[in-house]
Amino acid sequence: MQRLGQRYVQYFNRRHTRTGTLWEGRFRSCLVLDEQYFLACQRYIELNPVRAQMVDEPEHYPWSSYRINAFGQDSSLIKPHLAYLRLHHETIPRQAAYRQLCGEALPDQLLAEIRDASNGNRSLGIEEARATVLDDAVAQFPKTGL
Repeated sequence: MQRLGQRYVQYFNRRHTRTGTLWEGRFRSCLVLDEQYFLACQRYIELNPVRAQMVDEPEHYPWSSYRINAFGQDSSLIKPHLAYLRLHHETIPRQAAYRQLCGEALPDQLLAEIRDASNGNRSLGIEEARATVLDDAVAQFPKTGL
């Protein structure tokens, strides 16, 4: 199996003129503690392919939830988040609000904040919630020094 995996990576890298492992780098994440930040993170993710110039519009990226949230495309995989549902109580206006939200570029400061939180595995959200989560972690794991 190891040999098969190595050969596949070599084949893939030659075919796509790249180097390295297929999944290099560590998984990055952050805890989102605030509904406003949740929607900002959702915009960040939906607009990544546009920022990377892989597509002109987020709906053109095939592995995105954008078409589901913005246009109501059916999906058995996606369950709408409460923050998304709060954009409007009716479906069509909610989808329009989501399209409008994603039509606005994220400010550079917010992009940096999301990236810093993700790269540092830190929480993203209101300061009070951050402090509460930290206090809870310290109380739960006192010997680890969290």
